[in-house]
Amino acid sequence: MGLANWGRLGLENPGPAHRSTIRKMAALLAGAAAIGLLTVPAGAQQATDEQQTDQAKQTEAAQAPAGATLLDQILVVSRTGETAIESLSSTSHVDQEQLDRRMATTPNDVFFGVPGITMQADARRVSSSVNIRGLQDLGRVQVIVDGARQDFQRSGHGTQSTFWIDPELLKSADVIRGPVANTYGSGAIGGVVFFETKDADDFLRDGETWAASTTGRYESNGKGWTTSAAGAYRFNENWDVLGNIVYRDYNDYKDGGGDTVNGTGFDVLSGLLKTTIRPSENSELKLGWNGTSDSWQETSSGVPVYDVDLKQNTFTGRYNITDDVKSWLDLHINASYGKTQLDQTSLIALNRYNPSTGLPILVPAGSQSTYDMDTASIDIWNTSRFETGDFAHELTYGGDWVSDDVDNTGATGSDSFYTPSGKRRVSGGYIQDKISWNWLEIEAGLRYDSYSLKSDEGNTSGDRLSPRITVGVSPFDSAGLDGLQFYSTYAEGYRSPSITETLISGMHPAGVVFPFLPNPNLKPETGKTWEAGINYKTNGIIQSDDALRIKAAYFHNDVDDYIGLNDDVGVGNNGCPYLPGLPPIWVPGGYYIPTCAQYQNFANAKIQGFEFESVYEAAWGFAGLSASFTNGHTVTYEGVREDLSTIPSSQVTAQLGLRFLEDRLTVGGEVQYNGKPKGNAVARDYTLVNAFASYQATDNFKVDFRADNLFDVKYANPLNGSTTVAVYEPGVTLKLAATMRFGG
Repeated sequence: MGLANWGRLGLENPGPAHRSTIRKMAALLAGAAAIGLLTVPAGAQQATDEQQTDQAKQTEAAQAPAGATLLDQILVVSRTGETAIESLSSTSHVDQEQLDRRMATTPNDVFFGVPGITMQADARRVSSSVNIRGLQDLGRVQVIVDGARQDFQRSGHGTQSTFWIDPELLKSADVIRGPVANTYGSGAIGGVVFFETKDADDFLRDGETWAASTTGRYESNGKGWTTSAAGAYRFNENWDVLGNIVYRDYNDYKDGGGDTVNGTGFDVLSGLLKTTIRPSENSELKLGWNGTSDSWQETSSGVPVYDVDLKQNTFTGRYNITDDVKSWLDLHINASYGKTQLDQTSLIALNRYNPSTGLPILVPAGSQSTYDMDTASIDIWNTSRFETGDFAHELTYGGDWVSDDVDNTGATGSDSFYTPSGKRRVSGGYIQDKISWNWLEIEAGLRYDSYSLKSDEGNTSGDRLSPRITVGVSPFDSAGLDGLQFYSTYAEGYRSPSITETLISGMHPAGVVFPFLPNPNLKPETGKTWEAGINYKTNGIIQSDDALRIKAAYFHNDVDDYIGLNDDVGVGNNGCPYLPGLPPIWVPGGYYIPTCAQYQNFANAKIQGFEFESVYEAAWGFAGLSASFTNGHTVTYEGVREDLSTIPSSQVTAQLGLRFLEDRLTVGGEVQYNGKPKGNAVARDYTLVNAFASYQATDNFKVDFRADNLFDVKYANPLNGSTTVAVYEPGVTLKLAATMRFGG
């Protein structure tokens, strides 16, 4: 209703001054890194004992199954060292090979074809919001980078969350769908996405003390360039360090209809520093920093309105210590601090409304607004492994604490109304036991959550216990069926209201004028999910070294007291100030309407769906098929049913890759069908066809090629249906990259 005209903003190319500054910074830093790396003495002492390296290789070869696939890789996010195919939950893993194949420009490209997860980004491609099973924004899905939560949020149409991690810095990404992820922190009723950045070991080969790598990439649509430089150094077998810098420069892209989508260009400079120290044979300390400096322009009706600068810095420390056989002691301590600051400067004088009175005001050119969030967290857990009779136990127990401090200011004070300032503290503890016996596995857990929210408007708090129980059976031992496992899960999760949902207030800033009402009486959301699934793994189907892995699951999620924005609060309700029967009152540049908007609890949101993921690996290549189908709606306390706007497209994705020239050349393609979600205003059915190729010319030189949207389909992400206009995605895009490495 009235919200349809709020925040009608997009992105455009950064101003010349910002672009020039970032280019100079990138060139300077990349040059310094290259000089420092290439002057490392070639005769530096070898850091790894050759005999130990040979033994490690033999052990790794002995442990690797014939025809191991992507689903056999250990999940970084796993707290018990599980692989995706072993996990009694809907989990997926994206590894370095897949990241290279996708040639991701933004985090949105990382999860192409992964079932149950969709990334939303409007024209501001630097802003990403993760949707898992129809739930997203304001903490429903936890996004974690190297153990650090990404909680920054700014109110507006489209994406609510703003996080950035450059895909060039990543070595893997894990997805855990549903509230079974409640051991990873409070609020994740939708699930968890965990990004792991690269380590020095990802660049250093056996026997090398130093290594350097540089990548250059060109994209045809938007005429974009990506440059990356990385260097790693091993001081000794127990200490190494990595530095990586990435610069991206993109113009506005064209959609499948050949039309330029204004505001989609951006420049971003990202960096990573990480060191790994091994104080003893059974302990490891990782210290890291990753940061982003970004500039762009936001537009309204094609006219640049704001100059925006974003700076994001995250510092992480992760420590792990075990006993000799990882029995009673497998202790992890993760700590992080992140600071995100977004400065918004008006380029022209803007007609707005006073957030307190609703009267017209003029915001002069040069006025600045600042959105500032500090997030600190600590996460501690231990896993003890032992046996009682015939039962093997993996007992995991721990706790976590997160603090979000938000401080927003603006020329009219409006920014602290729509994205309120305040402090939120969330903490919890949990215990989970994984019990294994022959053909039976049981996972039982209990999590306690509490939260407090403080601001000038008042305080609110709450707490809850959330259980989880999973039963898995592997009833067959005959050839061909011995890898078949069935599981069933019931899990609950708890999400506290965010600062914005609780405290948003003031008049709508432009266009239609109406009040936002705070709601300090919001109840937390409680997600209750039933899930039934199968895992299947078998080797040697057609030839001795091939492998097939399949995961499938049906889920039903009831989110009690679901929080949504009601933009039709009647006059006189909850403090809505207009008099009954008052007609719209027109004023210069807009009008008043007799209604209010407020975040309120619905009785529940009901979401159900099916997910399927499979991969076949052989010496000649690989093939994969994945699918996800999701439906959902909300129900008010009065029983009124409405479609849920955050339901993503149903998807079916098939991929095929072929290997040639002793695995140096890989070529293949992908086909993805997307079905329109029910009740979505901007979406339609569409099919994407992509192609890829990779050629490892030498051990130190590699060329990658990718063609996205080969048939130039014009389509929009259905999750952008809440924006004022459909934002169409890129048309045909050709990508070409070359990577050179050095080492010694």
